[in-house]
Amino acid sequence: MNITVKLFAMFRVGRFAATTKNYQSGISPADITSELNIPAQEVGIVLVNGRHARLDHRLLDGDILSLFPLIGGG
Repeated sequence: MNITVKLFAMFRVGRFAATTKNYQSGISPADITSELNIPAQEVGIVLVNGRHARLDHRLLDGDILSLFPLIGGG
């Protein structure tokens, strides 16, 4: 199944801004972050098709996964 993965801010460094890739059925955002060597504790926002989701959400064919890092500051 094809999933489009969009990375934002520091997650793009050494990776990509967006790509579409074929993944096995039942994959989750946590599986994809692990594959990309992005520690789960650094993920601030997970969106699937523009809606908030959890890292354990099961993705479906054609989904768009957007990953944003935690934002610091004050």
